[in-house]
Amino acid sequence: MQLLAQWFPTGWGHFLGGGLFIGLGVSVLFALTGFIGGVSTGYTAFLSWFSPWPHFQQERLINTRNWRMFYGAGMILGAAIYLLLARHGHPFVTAVPAWQLGVGGVFAGFGARMGGGCTSGHGVCGLGSLQGPSLVAVCTFVATAVATAHVVRAAGGF
Repeated sequence: MQLLAQWFPTGWGHFLGGGLFIGLGVSVLFALTGFIGGVSTGYTAFLSWFSPWPHFQQERLINTRNWRMFYGAGMILGAAIYLLLARHGHPFVTAVPAWQLGVGGVFAGFGARMGGGCTSGHGVCGLGSLQGPSLVAVCTFVATAVATAHVVRAAGGF
């Protein structure tokens, strides 16, 4: 029990709840529409409204961008509801500098495009449908995260 308290100093209930809601959300989306609920394709579909580049004008992006925008809006709305109800309107605070968050976001976006999807697409939807490439992607994500954590820790980052 002490190990749980050490690993989850703010409790573990909200992590469990979040996982259950994510699983329920992608399951309902797939059951009702047959669509896979990854997030990174949503960013690309969103850019199809603004960018004339051929990559963003693919038929699969243009044809799915409406539902993907509702899907993304649902995630934002869910986070806002959590902020209001569970955190009583108090935002999260981090000691990570904004430039590091920005660099991390660029790397994550680049990696999602190189990996053919993001952690939600591969980790939740891909593994849930027993996709072999998703297993490889998730193993790569985890190994990279562990290596990065060790490098940052060795550098005195945390």
